[in-house]
Amino acid sequence: MKPLFFHALLLVLAALSPLTAADDRPNIILIMSDDMGYSDIGCYGGEIQTPVLDGLAANGLRFTQFYNTARCCPTRATLLSGLYAHQAGVGHMMSDYGLPQYQGDLNRNCVTIAEALKPAGYRTYMSGKWHVTPYKAKEVANPDTSNWPLQRGFDRFYGTIHGAGSFFDPNSLTRGNRYITPDNDPDYQPDTFYYTDAISDNAVRYIKDHKREADGQPFFMYVSYTAAHWPMHALPHDIAKYEGKYDGGYTPTRKARIKKLKSLGLLPDHWDVVPQVGNWKDVKLKEWEAACMEVYAAMVDNMDQGIGRIVGALKAAGQLENTLILYFQDNGGCAEGFGRGKVTGPLKRPDKPTLPPMAKDELQTQMIPPKSRDGYPLRRGDGIMPGPPETEVGYGRNWANVSNTPFREYKHWVHEGGISTPLIAHWPEGIKGQNRWFKTPAHLIDLMATCVDLGKAKYPTRKNEKKIIPMEGISLRPAFENTALKRGRPIYFEHEGNRAVRDGKWKLVAKGVRGAWELYDMEQDRTEMHNLATKHPETTSRMVAQYEQWAKERGVVPFGSWRKARQKK
Repeated sequence: MKPLFFHALLLVLAALSPLTAADDRPNIILIMSDDMGYSDIGCYGGEIQTPVLDGLAANGLRFTQFYNTARCCPTRATLLSGLYAHQAGVGHMMSDYGLPQYQGDLNRNCVTIAEALKPAGYRTYMSGKWHVTPYKAKEVANPDTSNWPLQRGFDRFYGTIHGAGSFFDPNSLTRGNRYITPDNDPDYQPDTFYYTDAISDNAVRYIKDHKREADGQPFFMYVSYTAAHWPMHALPHDIAKYEGKYDGGYTPTRKARIKKLKSLGLLPDHWDVVPQVGNWKDVKLKEWEAACMEVYAAMVDNMDQGIGRIVGALKAAGQLENTLILYFQDNGGCAEGFGRGKVTGPLKRPDKPTLPPMAKDELQTQMIPPKSRDGYPLRRGDGIMPGPPETEVGYGRNWANVSNTPFREYKHWVHEGGISTPLIAHWPEGIKGQNRWFKTPAHLIDLMATCVDLGKAKYPTRKNEKKIIPMEGISLRPAFENTALKRGRPIYFEHEGNRAVRDGKWKLVAKGVRGAWELYDMEQDRTEMHNLATKHPETTSRMVAQYEQWAKERGVVPFGSWRKARQKK
């Protein structure tokens, strides 16, 4: 009997070993920022102080041609699912337009990275912006949580369901499955609540708790910052670091970035830099305009500090060496005129609050609150100095042009300024070489495939009786190992009628539903200044056909056609 008993015991232990034995699979942390340009952070050409990200880059790998989808929620749907956003149900924003591809809600024909990794033995955590399911302010007393993070594979969640809001009093602030306020959250009570800090600090807490509760088991964590999305909110001590930095206007900053981009090898001399937008001489409110960029820089700086605390927590837990950290951005710099123009509220902050303060348990339900929690009235418009909680101001198109140096266009569009993001990969045990650049194009669709590959997970074909759409991307493991990626097919883009195909060195792109197709040689002209569509008609025709076939297969419809579908529904 004893031999049979021990044999059975060995079989049980062998069956459990992936979950109970020492696990050499890496932890995976995906860190995404919001509404930032290609050259904002230091290691991609910027003047903003990002020593932590710069350090991760110097000790890891940087991609020169990594792509997002040009907008907040389609990027999140693509990232989480490994599919193009239309396949995941988020072809536009969080509204139901009457078509499955435009239902504005992450569908059940996809799985999230968390849902893919959790059955393979990973703990799963998220801190930050969700934005792949509708937020209904009128239903906060009894919200539909069926598509919130805990129902999509995450063990723990702290963050916001909605896509934007105050950094001092975010709407839709949530812990687990319950809406909270900065004042009534028993698990997090800093001296000053600031959402970027809160996202960082809760991510740090997950790492510390994981060390205590599940040491030896790998984890996946998604850290989704709202920095540096409008409104331009930042802490005074962070703003002070950039006081006077941008007083010279757009030109000095752009020139410095161009020089640094060239020194990094990111801007060859034969590429023509996109023209500067905005003439500083014509700016009437120069102090205010400079302050907008000061606060923007402070927001990015604070995020970098928080990433430093995350890295510190990994070191303290003995997990940094075998953790893959990927940092990237959801779209390019934002040219929207949010909070600019007509003045609302007092030009200067009153000496004391003039409105009743919000109660401890009173939920913030508005993206643009009419007052701060302590009772200062809303202030927005030209000349309103950004930074304080009651202000609602964006940094505008001219500074977005600086953020996107050296590329064309902005968030929304699929020219390089809208879709190009840094990608920093840091994983001491898994990346060959340090301070290395990887120049082959890659895309958000590749992150699911990478996580499944490294996590030794099985990507499902069905889940809860639903057929799961196959992954669109490829694993980035070869890039980490300093070998070539083998994609075998183009990368595609579509948002609001803006369309593009990237196939080898060629990029086909159009601006808007009625915009003419443009063709660029990305080796010779990645700044998209010399349209070759008429010079290479065969290549243009071939790539147009590729796009049309892809769009048909993925359910892409012309921008605006959804309204007709919704009317028929």
